[in-house]
Amino acid sequence: MEQEYTLSGPEDQDRPALPASLAGSGALDRLVDTARDYARQAASENTLKAYAKDWAAFTRWCRLRGAEVLPPSPALIGLYIADLAAPQGKTPALSVSSIERRLSGLTWSYAQRGEKLDRKDRHIATVLAGIRRKHARPPAQKEAILPEDLRAMLATLPHDLRGLRDRAILLIGFAGGLRRSEIVSLDHGKDDTPDSGGWVEILDDGVLIRLRGKTGWREVEIARGSSDATCPVHALSQWLHYARIDFGPIFTAVSRSSLKATPDRLSDKHVARLIKQTVRDAGLRPDLPEAERIRLYSGHSLRAGLASSAEVDERYVQKHLGHASAEMTRRYQRRRDRFRVNLTKAAGL
Repeated sequence: MEQEYTLSGPEDQDRPALPASLAGSGALDRLVDTARDYARQAASENTLKAYAKDWAAFTRWCRLRGAEVLPPSPALIGLYIADLAAPQGKTPALSVSSIERRLSGLTWSYAQRGEKLDRKDRHIATVLAGIRRKHARPPAQKEAILPEDLRAMLATLPHDLRGLRDRAILLIGFAGGLRRSEIVSLDHGKDDTPDSGGWVEILDDGVLIRLRGKTGWREVEIARGSSDATCPVHALSQWLHYARIDFGPIFTAVSRSSLKATPDRLSDKHVARLIKQTVRDAGLRPDLPEAERIRLYSGHSLRAGLASSAEVDERYVQKHLGHASAEMTRRYQRRRDRFRVNLTKAAGL
């Protein structure tokens, strides 16, 4: 049976059709719509957008070379990823991680069309192994925003409604070790909006955040800080109070006059722009040219800052960030003591 309600991307708004063997009815039509809505929840909006771009890039590549997109051809995909790694002309080569992401996007897109792309086929697997061997490099890490950096960034913000919001974003993002998409996906209460990624509950001792992640739901506990100036709970409470938000998205746009909060949820790009702007205004890393130092910081700088600064047992940081392994947590720690455990001496040398 055809996969009538699967999606190739967020732009696919066509009404799905019933299987040919079933007669239409109001109840079945509603069920198709429900199934289609569930299918849309199979991946995040950002992931679906990325997969749609991956598919569009591949179909254009095929069209320029007179190749057929369907059915999936492992040999053709092998040529495609080879061209991504070593393109002709002035087109820049993609990193290994970007090529692997493209493959994931193509696998997803083919599945939505009822086709299977076998990534283990030798035409793909062997070429990809060669690309990894020749071009793989350690991942470029973003600079961690440390507590002293964050204080300098907060000092650059205005003392108006927009400033209250952005203080809360930076402090909640840092103290919660949240991704930028997680920050802006928060609602005031459970099931306030269909696109919610979680909600917050302000308690006497802190904030409890419930987040929907890739592997299910997790809780993030953010305790109160040592002073109101740097307390994420105080910053969030102030924003919610003065923005008069008691329902729906927590972090929303502000009117041009900065006197009123709108109902419109911010995009995760706002968090990225906010971090780069406050890094620039605070003058972090003055030893580098401005363009280079701005490139060092991103939304992940908040997560890396918490992981690098929290002087607690590593397992607590791992749980807080929602990592499946301690090794992933260590990738975020920029100033940990790498030789605290000395196995050389412990072995008697």
